[in-house]
Amino acid sequence: MINVIASIRVRPGRLRDFLEIFKDNMLAVLKEKGCLEYFPALDADSGLPAQVLEENVVTIIEKWKDMEALHAHLESPHMLSYREKVKDIVEDMRLKILTEA
Repeated sequence: MINVIASIRVRPGRLRDFLEIFKDNMLAVLKEKGCLEYFPALDADSGLPAQVLEENVVTIIEKWKDMEALHAHLESPHMLSYREKVKDIVEDMRLKILTEA
């Protein structure tokens, strides 16, 4: 299994726009072969001292059956369309592709 943590920094004032576009695309992603989990998350203030809150960052939590499924996802027509729709909203993106230790 492949785990993906995508941290997407959106332009100030554009969080709602990004989430709307993302959620419109999410159903198609969840139907992809090999997709086990895929959802957006926002920071929740826990009050813990080690936590870093980032108000303009959406964290995408993903689980894929294997690397082949992840690569197919990235090349799917709906993902190509999604990237075009958010290109002027997203400031930065960082990926962590993880396997179990």
